[in-house]
Amino acid sequence: MSSSIDIAMNRRITVIGGGIAGLAAAHRLVELNGEKALGLEISLLEAAPRLGGSIATERVGDFLVETGPDSFITEKPWALRLCERLGLTARLVSTQAAYQKIYIVHRGGLEPLPEGFFLLAPTRLWPFIQTPLFSWRGKLRMACEIFLPRGDDGDESLGSFVRRRFGAEALERVAQPLVGGIYASDPDKLSLTATMPRFREMERARRSILWAMWSEQRKRARRREAGSGARWSLFVTLVGGMQEFVDALARRLPEGSIRLHAPVTKLARDERGRGWRVTTADHETLDSDAVILAAPAFGAGAMLSPIAAAAATELKNIPYASTATVSLAYRRGDFPHTLDSFGFVVPALERRKIMACTFSSLKYPGRAPDDHLLLRAFVGGSLQPELSNDDDATIESNVRAELASLLGVKARPLFARVFHHPNSMPQYHVGHDARIRRIENDLARFPDLALAGSAYHGVGISDCVRTGEEAAEKIVKQLQGTPR
Repeated sequence: MSSSIDIAMNRRITVIGGGIAGLAAAHRLVELNGEKALGLEISLLEAAPRLGGSIATERVGDFLVETGPDSFITEKPWALRLCERLGLTARLVSTQAAYQKIYIVHRGGLEPLPEGFFLLAPTRLWPFIQTPLFSWRGKLRMACEIFLPRGDDGDESLGSFVRRRFGAEALERVAQPLVGGIYASDPDKLSLTATMPRFREMERARRSILWAMWSEQRKRARRREAGSGARWSLFVTLVGGMQEFVDALARRLPEGSIRLHAPVTKLARDERGRGWRVTTADHETLDSDAVILAAPAFGAGAMLSPIAAAAATELKNIPYASTATVSLAYRRGDFPHTLDSFGFVVPALERRKIMACTFSSLKYPGRAPDDHLLLRAFVGGSLQPELSNDDDATIESNVRAELASLLGVKARPLFARVFHHPNSMPQYHVGHDARIRRIENDLARFPDLALAGSAYHGVGISDCVRTGEEAAEKIVKQLQGTPR
């Protein structure tokens, strides 16, 4: 009787892309290999000179500067669970509770987001009544949401949904800047179903979004009273920055399995028609039993064009937005007023040259020395694409002018660091879920190929971890069921 196929498969798997999704995929392959003694040979190819994609952390003196994502969400559990398995739990840091406030730029000044206001709508009455962010007419329009009928079941833009349920003021003054901070997107193009299906489900189940949100708030309050509150805040990071996450994953991969400066120029079926031949820019060829494509969608599309034209076209048609971040260090005394929040977001109707600003050293501890502050401004996105393409000096000058206007800080920063992120934010336009289904249907004929990354089922760090791990599990399951 032959031995079990779970033992010593001796299969070669290539992961293309060394961002967080590719690293999570490779790490999960290592875990499964260890659990089941599969004999897998894993290679990870990254075009850039470093791993992590947009994630990177820099030390500038005693300041800790994030060049890209500064945290991940805990409501989606995959990144948190991965940190636990990596032994990073003791390194996790929650947001500082004393500063959990967000401001909205309104008519040239800063107004606090009303307590209990969640993305689209209020969950507490009195703070909503008191806020000057909305006119009385706008407040009345939002309150009328509770009487509105359900919409149809088709996909629609987030902008259309918010206008339909809550009116134009809710969209323009709060929903657009808050959502823009997550997706760097135009809400009139952004798919509600692909980005915030929770609100669609609320409408289907309860008809009124307000009523559904109020009910959820009461449930959360009861859980807190019962002492079953969450251990972590909504967002967490690592003591030494998000680079710790990247480094911990890289350390778990087999020695020699990571190849940097290795852009893939060709992906083809091998002579048997059931394996893969991966060719890099320096003409190295890797014969692989399976491939995980964790490159950006446009890069994956370019690689797949010769063998899966329909999927490749769809992948290349997923739009991306570019952004830039500017981190600036100041002395606390440079500000005429004490900063007391995580930062502020900027509605597009205010016509400013920044999308948002995070007070990094107030959001998380250990980001700046005592008596100093570290701020990070965000520029560009789909509504202002030209701004992220400016040179560093222009971007810094624009940001400093906006901070002087909004925060009154006129002093020259101790330092300013500009980071460009071209084509870094996939845009989930209306019809995105249907597009992903078409891609997956076309690629179903290649069960030894899997996609992972931010372009498919969520843009956050935790979403990327999930897609990477699911890709690894899919590939291992496929190989276990396929004889050599």
